[in-house]
Amino acid sequence: MSVSRRDIMLATGTVALASAAGPVSRAVAQDHSGHAMPMPAEAAPAAAPIVEGPEPMSPRDGRYTPVRTLNGWTLPYRMNGGVKEFHLIAEEVQHEFGAGSTATCWGYNGSTPGPTIEAVEGDRVRIFVTNALGEHTTVHWHGLILPAGMDGIGGLTQPPIQPGETYVYEFTLRQHGTHMYHPHADEMTQMAYGMMGLFIIHPRQREAIDRDFAFLLHNWALHPGTWRPDPAVMVDFDLWTFNSKVFPAIEPLVARTGDRVRIRVGNLSMWNHPVHLHGVEFQVTGSDGGRWPQSQWRREVTETVSVGQMRDIEFTAVPGDWALHCHMAHHTMNAMGHDVPNPTGVDQTGVEARVRQMLPGYMAMGRDGMAEHQEHTDAGHQGPANTMAMMTGRGPFGNMEMGGMFTLVKVRDDVAPGDYGDPGWYDHPPGTVASRVSTDRNFGSPPRRPT
Repeated sequence: MSVSRRDIMLATGTVALASAAGPVSRAVAQDHSGHAMPMPAEAAPAAAPIVEGPEPMSPRDGRYTPVRTLNGWTLPYRMNGGVKEFHLIAEEVQHEFGAGSTATCWGYNGSTPGPTIEAVEGDRVRIFVTNALGEHTTVHWHGLILPAGMDGIGGLTQPPIQPGETYVYEFTLRQHGTHMYHPHADEMTQMAYGMMGLFIIHPRQREAIDRDFAFLLHNWALHPGTWRPDPAVMVDFDLWTFNSKVFPAIEPLVARTGDRVRIRVGNLSMWNHPVHLHGVEFQVTGSDGGRWPQSQWRREVTETVSVGQMRDIEFTAVPGDWALHCHMAHHTMNAMGHDVPNPTGVDQTGVEARVRQMLPGYMAMGRDGMAEHQEHTDAGHQGPANTMAMMTGRGPFGNMEMGGMFTLVKVRDDVAPGDYGDPGWYDHPPGTVASRVSTDRNFGSPPRRPT
């Protein structure tokens, strides 16, 4: 950008708006780990007097357990006359989906998804939105109960926010639950480019939750050799993400044995996703409508999160490295070529050398399946520029052959409260790992269906 965010705020009257609203207290926020931190100085209205306010909330203050947004962060706020003030800026961002794949996307405050907004049921919030894009935008607060004029539908409930303008939304939070925000202007393009974020409203009474994780499901069409997602694609996506990251760039969810864990999942992709967690039977406990009465909870191991929906799942953590992923098999792969012929069972002898005369570096693969794809990429065989490997990730026993919507829930006995650092691979107790008993294809006498 040729101008700073402070320049935009000054030029569009944001400072005057904030000053008119009343005195501003000390700015507070939570960083990636949920700890309190000061709000960036550039976001504080220069004309407003600074007065002391209450200390920021922390994971131990009794109000709520801060959400840990996978690969993300929580938006800073300041108290102003009893109102929580947040500031979003819609802008172009350079985003890395994973090692070797970076694209020009759109997001908020330098990231896609944008920062998570956290507040408490009953809070009055004031959200400034600055538009640093080249076209107009709005923000829709998905699932929130609010006045119609704050709903963020361009042309219907408000004029669009033109480039360089700052608008303000203000309303009282009359519910709790897991929610989202996203544009409702040129929605197909702006959401396809990554404009989305989480809006978490905690209930007034503290919940019995030790670890609270959240992420958004999304899909992207980043064609091989390109650097900007294609918003015109309807179904043939080639990157499937948790919080705009593909495995293994997606963070693990780290917990201590016995912790009560909640995972909040929102879907702003154009596909439905059956989210499957290994190792436990979880309880589906909430949605956009907040935490359900316990009589409505149900036990599952897979929960489909449909387009535009939120789902909360909860469980008690048990030790191990447990996979968490979409159960659409092609959603745990990257950079899929939808028009590539199926070579399984085809004798490709001699083809490779002939093709190399036209395409140096070409390697034939797929005769016995696609697992060798990761072996080739790990050996240095590169695909088109700025393209993710189809399968990737290596575990303690070899290649994991995953990508896209896949990560791990890592539970250990000795994880300290507030520690989300990767503990490494799980040390399995003796006798609890599947092991080889033979290398003879004729081993044993497996029964077969009678003819």
